[in-house]
Amino acid sequence: MKNTTVPVYTLVARQSFRRYVTYRGAMLGGVVTNTAFGAVKALIVTAVWRQRTAIGGYDLADVLTYTFIAQALIGPMSLLTNNLDIPARVRSGDIGTDLFRPVDFQAYWLAQDIGRAAFTVVGRALPPFVVGALLFRLRVPADPRVWAAFLVAVVLGVFVSFALRYLAAMSAFWLLDEKGITGFMNMLTMFFGGLTVPVVLFPGWLGSLARMLPWASVILVPVNTLLGKLSGASLLGAYLFEASWAVALLALGRLVTKRARHRLVVQGG
Repeated sequence: MKNTTVPVYTLVARQSFRRYVTYRGAMLGGVVTNTAFGAVKALIVTAVWRQRTAIGGYDLADVLTYTFIAQALIGPMSLLTNNLDIPARVRSGDIGTDLFRPVDFQAYWLAQDIGRAAFTVVGRALPPFVVGALLFRLRVPADPRVWAAFLVAVVLGVFVSFALRYLAAMSAFWLLDEKGITGFMNMLTMFFGGLTVPVVLFPGWLGSLARMLPWASVILVPVNTLLGKLSGASLLGAYLFEASWAVALLALGRLVTKRARHRLVVQGG
């Protein structure tokens, strides 16, 4: 069973990658928007950091790097939108077929999201960072091991991001309109993820809280890894933090999926 199932999810991820390749106009629009907003944010943080040498352990080069990495990760982490089509399929009734396919429902959508994230790394993440590096003084590591560590943090962050968005999307089984839950989740992601304001600017208890929540996995941990602020035991601890949230949220997602399947059967869907 294992030998036949794993290639199915690989195929789903590959098809998802190819599907997003066809949306060249959307890709270009996303690149331009993310890059432009990155430049505006960079000018703002430059003005703030000129008043002080460092804030929260970040100097100007650190926060500029943070700014453009955050913009680059909007696509892979799906920070502004929920790309899972589960609510639409619930409303159309197609979800009944999805739930009873001979594949794991949650794993199927995870494979789709991995394909989407893989495309956005190449199609949407690289250009904003490259432009930022050309326009501003960013910290670009020369050590390939740092980039490898950064990639691991990003992959774990994608799992956390998917798990959060999956829970929001699955609310469509119980709500007539899931947009409120999805919008609230996006707002939490933007704020506690540090997209709106860098987490290092959060005061005292709020900063500590933000570092404990799962949204720290989507920007803060990858950025600190790239900046070299995490290494050795601290890096392993950061990986464990991301992995723990991913496992916990995915497990919760499995429970919700079980309840949703039961609800569909009880209602005769």
